[in-house]
Amino acid sequence: MDLKTPYAFGKTVDMPYAEAERKVREELAKEGFGVLTEIDVRKKFAEKLQKEFRDYIILGACNPPLAYEALGREADLGTLLPCNVVVYTRDDGKTAVMVMDPVAVLSMIGNPQITEVAKQVAEKMQRVLAAL
Repeated sequence: MDLKTPYAFGKTVDMPYAEAERKVREELAKEGFGVLTEIDVRKKFAEKLQKEFRDYIILGACNPPLAYEALGREADLGTLLPCNVVVYTRDDGKTAVMVMDPVAVLSMIGNPQITEVAKQVAEKMQRVLAAL
């Protein structure tokens, strides 16, 4: 991973935005994630604010078996789901893919069982990024 924040990890990829978005969706599916929500930020800003913005999409990804397990242990966890994955064009024209760090976010719950599920999600997301 070449991009990291306290709440996310990701990388810069050598492909155009549209190709990266398609590939991210494919790799998420291979790891058992469905995309439950998607927000085309560029389109929304143009529509709601009449403002230009870079290509930027937020994909709300969910792995049903892991979500079922986690929600069964912590019902309020739904406030932190799904895992967001963003694809956007950087200022330098390159494409970035960032993933919400489930361990960082879900460890705040203080439930070791949830942290274990978060680690499984993180491993899957790291494989998604590695495949790009």
